[in-house]
Amino acid sequence: MSDPIALVIGNRNYSSWSVRAWLAMKHSGLAFEEIFIPLDLPDTKAAIAKHSPSGLVPVLKVGDNIVWESMAIIETLAELAPDMKFWPEDFAARAMAKSVSAQMHAGFFRLRRDMPMDLRNNLPGQNHTEGALGDAAKITALWTACLERFGGTGPYLFGDWSAADMMYAPVVGRLRTFGVLTNDICENYMDAVLAHPDMAAWMVGAKAEPYVIGNP
Repeated sequence: MSDPIALVIGNRNYSSWSVRAWLAMKHSGLAFEEIFIPLDLPDTKAAIAKHSPSGLVPVLKVGDNIVWESMAIIETLAELAPDMKFWPEDFAARAMAKSVSAQMHAGFFRLRRDMPMDLRNNLPGQNHTEGALGDAAKITALWTACLERFGGTGPYLFGDWSAADMMYAPVVGRLRTFGVLTNDICENYMDAVLAHPDMAAWMVGAKAEPYVIGNP
């Protein structure tokens, strides 16, 4: 890859879409420049506008090309680093992995609204709205189905670490922050996600950040 690559992200503690793109960037193995823009500051909007046509982060910059939206970034990196196997090789597993990833991208808004990502905090029992818990139940049912059918070769949804795990990594953070209990298979899965070296590195960065945005 000859073109320079940069990834524009927001706060590690709060930006759930940024973590997805960053995990994908790390998984690709490609060299990149990280451009960090703190969110919710007076100059945030102007700073993001210099990079992002949507006015949001994350943004992937490949030479003069700009890619925004986390799923588009993941797919672009999968093209740039095809040997890194972002998606399962088996057709059935790949079809399910892409389906559950797209479902995460488009849905579960009640969980995202009521249980915002806050990786530094520990808030068991808080924000347990009916809608958020309903979404959590749907998500853990999806995880259980993936793990039982395809997770036999490793600890992740489809055995090996994949784009599907990257898409759900912020949900793992949310469920742990707000103390949402699942089942044994999902608890083991969440432990594995948080122990993944890239996710663990992101968590260290989140806990070291000095920025505070509102109250979850």
